[in-house]
Amino acid sequence: MKRLLIVSLLMIVSLPIFSQVEVKYFNAGWNAANEIDWIGKLTDCDIERYDIGAKPADAGKFKVVVVPTIIIFQDGEEVERYQADISFKMSATREEVQDYIDELIMSAF
Repeated sequence: MKRLLIVSLLMIVSLPIFSQVEVKYFNAGWNAANEIDWIGKLTDCDIERYDIGAKPADAGKFKVVVVPTIIIFQDGEEVERYQADISFKMSATREEVQDYIDELIMSAF
């Protein structure tokens, strides 16, 4: 019982930390061939998707110049950006992005 209480308390205390990391993913309908399938599999972060073909203003707001683009925010501030190359293909891997997210979370402790 005591162990369950401690685990529950740790989970409650940790929730605000996890919600501080946000991933914004930008692509466009016309670039569906270069969709990043693994973006939804990232853990310990909130993920928002943007279609700049449908809402071009989002590209301007976040200074997105090529799609796909992944921007990681911590506490509302941009801390990392992954952009596609000139052929619209993302070179960053799921593991690379997840490792960065994990480092952000661990640095909060």
